[in-house]
Amino acid sequence: MRKKILYFFYYLKELDREKFQLFLNKAKKETGKSKLSIIIDSIRCVFKYNISILEYFQFYFYRCTNEERANYAGTGYMYEYQLKMNPKANRSVLENKLEFLNAFGSFIHHDYASLTSLEKDPAVAEKMLSNKSGKLVFKNAHGQCGNGVEVLAVSGLDQQKMVERLKQNGNDYVEEFVVQHPGLMKLSPSGLNTVRIVTQLNNEDKVDIIGARLRITINSTVDNLAAGNIAAPIDIETGKVDGPGVYSDITKEDEFFHPVTHTEIVGFKIPHWSASVQMVTDAALKNKGNRSVGWDVAITESGPELIEGNHNWCKLLWQLPVKKGLKPVLESYLHKER
Repeated sequence: MRKKILYFFYYLKELDREKFQLFLNKAKKETGKSKLSIIIDSIRCVFKYNISILEYFQFYFYRCTNEERANYAGTGYMYEYQLKMNPKANRSVLENKLEFLNAFGSFIHHDYASLTSLEKDPAVAEKMLSNKSGKLVFKNAHGQCGNGVEVLAVSGLDQQKMVERLKQNGNDYVEEFVVQHPGLMKLSPSGLNTVRIVTQLNNEDKVDIIGARLRITINSTVDNLAAGNIAAPIDIETGKVDGPGVYSDITKEDEFFHPVTHTEIVGFKIPHWSASVQMVTDAALKNKGNRSVGWDVAITESGPELIEGNHNWCKLLWQLPVKKGLKPVLESYLHKER
């Protein structure tokens, strides 16, 4: 019980109160129940199912049966699961993006440079400024959810301006902008639309793919759900999108067509799908210290490449697009581990 109380106060501390009010109003309108009864139920679910307060709404618990609720993996459960599968001592290669880029270089085809190397070597700066895409992505090696990411044209930049821009925004490295496949550009040109593929090592140290989602930008340079974008489920066997794009904001309706380009989402075929699956399989076997990883894959005209790997891959991105709880999938691996 002590652990559950600690989780509850953590959820209260992190609660986006404006979003909570929006979601509460939505649930009240949909169910006809009083706000007080919904709040009481949400608190009960925090303790019973180890979910956050906002997840009560994002998982639509206010209209789920108890059996359906029990199948969802929330923040607390995922923290404990990922801690077991990806021990803290092994996470550095996934937590530090520069370390990741160096370790998984065989799966990465775009150039990058650290703030330190840019400061010391004009040739490094010149190489970054002369990249084929004509753009640079400014990032922090420990950044999360696309926070602080900037995409800038190389025109008007030089070594000094790059260094100053990095320092000004608390970033510490730059990457060559990855030019995505024309099919993905047609779907949404505002930013890089990556594929999240979640791998899990089984008890035989073989790789299982336990989820694949297409992250679709909507007038955004980053594709994270938290930035207001959508995600759609991908059939692992075919590489086709088999459901609409969903938001993490429950006040917004699912998107069957991209709201800006009007390109159809359901049925969209991920280019180079087989090569993408093989790549993340090889990457997972290269890093067996982390047994459960969410890989972000960019699809270019010539093939897939890795952008990053996540030890704390998102439970919303995994479950919301398929509209059901997937905790039993993870439970099966815990059982096998025992």
